[in-house]
Amino acid sequence: MSSRGRGRRITDEEMNELVASLLSLLPESRRRRITASRGSASKVLKETCSYIKSLHRDVDDLSDRLSNLMATMDADSPQAHIIRTILHS
Repeated sequence: MSSRGRGRRITDEEMNELVASLLSLLPESRRRRITASRGSASKVLKETCSYIKSLHRDVDDLSDRLSNLMATMDADSPQAHIIRTILHS
């Protein structure tokens, strides 16, 4: 089991480092929203979850759009070849 296993409590310092790491992964606009409202760890976690959900929606949307594009494109066209190359790299 890892050093953060079941029997070990996380220290306040470790929690603060983890929250700071999560905050640094968020886009600037979301970070400003949290820091402007004196963001707590729970706000950072909520915003991170919200951001991840929005990324999932974006991926799903882009996947649908790509599928629709590929369905209307000639499979032997240079554009289709480029898209296949990008997807398989």
